[in-house]
Amino acid sequence: MYWKMQPITPSIQKIITSKSKLLIAISSIIIAVLCVPVILPHINHPSMIYHIALHIVSLIVAVFLTAISAAAYRRSGSARVLFMFFGFLSLTIIELIYLLYATEDIKEVSIPFIDIELPHLILLVMLTLFGVGVIKVNK
Repeated sequence: MYWKMQPITPSIQKIITSKSKLLIAISSIIIAVLCVPVILPHINHPSMIYHIALHIVSLIVAVFLTAISAAAYRRSGSARVLFMFFGFLSLTIIELIYLLYATEDIKEVSIPFIDIELPHLILLVMLTLFGVGVIKVNK
């Protein structure tokens, strides 16, 4: 008997084409990954767990929008959508940094000489990418 392995691509394609399934998958993965190192150590601190939950929800939304924009760029190949993808990717990085700040896993990271916090610089990059994506004229 010869067993043929099924490619994983069709099942992933089903998840990507259904936005609700994609949101559920991303939410489940992020919560599963963050449960032990981020959520459980702070579960008995009501004010802190709400703050952490806010950042986790923001991270889920940012990852979801990044995935949607990546799929849109793959379909269209548009430079505008590519800039939007990188803008959402920047938002994902910012939200991850803020989550780590909220859990006190890392201290504030400042860029030497100019004394600017890293998330603020990434936020400026994100806004610039969104601006270029909106202003860019397709020819």
